[in-house]
Amino acid sequence: MSVYPEFQAADVPRETKPSKPKAKPTNNGDDSAVVWTPIAEEAARAASVLHPDESLLPRPTHRRVITVANQKGGVGKTTSTVNLAAALAIHGLKVLVIDLDPQGNASTALSVEHRSGTPSVYEVLIGEISIAEAAQVSPTSPNLYCVPATIDLAGAEIELVSMVARESRLKEALSPEALDQLQPDYVFIDCPPSLGLLTVNAMVAAQEVLIPIQCEYYALEGLSQLLRNIELVQQHLNPDLAISTILLTMYDGRTKLADQVTSEVRGHFGDVALKTVIPRSVKVSEAPGFGQTVLTYDPGSRGSMSYLDAAKEIAHRGAQREGA
Repeated sequence: MSVYPEFQAADVPRETKPSKPKAKPTNNGDDSAVVWTPIAEEAARAASVLHPDESLLPRPTHRRVITVANQKGGVGKTTSTVNLAAALAIHGLKVLVIDLDPQGNASTALSVEHRSGTPSVYEVLIGEISIAEAAQVSPTSPNLYCVPATIDLAGAEIELVSMVARESRLKEALSPEALDQLQPDYVFIDCPPSLGLLTVNAMVAAQEVLIPIQCEYYALEGLSQLLRNIELVQQHLNPDLAISTILLTMYDGRTKLADQVTSEVRGHFGDVALKTVIPRSVKVSEAPGFGQTVLTYDPGSRGSMSYLDAAKEIAHRGAQREGA
């Protein structure tokens, strides 16, 4: 019997493992005796991440605006946002990350300035500056931009209540004309862990929702409320919004529970759930403390390879939908 009655388990393929490039010969050109070492393998993986073939990922014909949302905290929203954005940027695609969480964790991970007084998403929401004026280039990649969140954003929900078209403030700021100044291929909006007015603004401004789900016991609790809110936004504010991606995070292959949650999610959401899962990784957790994504902090790690595989899957799925 299912642990979660609202989700019916199904026979689905097991999660894909991140691809591991084979180590090159380390024997001074003698191909007859290939020497394998863990360090050589990780170096090969790191090289494949830092020097990818840019032709691997298709450029979308239409700009994709993706909201990353889940009202449950600690499921990997910000981590997934910045690492997926970095993975796409490494492949030559131009990506804009909008930090809509007052904690400013995405800004920290992308190493952009977000002290009080810095031009930020708060000024964008109240109409003082444009999105291009607030965007900063991340040191992570010249293709990666971030609109930071400062502590001023903490009071934004109260201020927005009295504003005209309060649910559409971000949508107005992300008009095609405004985004054309930056010309991003992808826009990722990192939401706070709540279903408040900031999250609603993010959903109204986007065409797609990406939901990270942690592979643990409480992962699916409250998910029905998130899905209900998305339905309400679709019915009343943004009929073009769709749940395009479910990303399973913090997967621990040593536990049966992780497999059960994975099966529950895939049984309910079907092909919307990515085949790639993100493993629980110390390197992924450490990277933001150094103002980096895991792809630059430890490019050969399992976490880095997994986020790279997830980004490839998102890009190719989008191209298939556009071509359909």
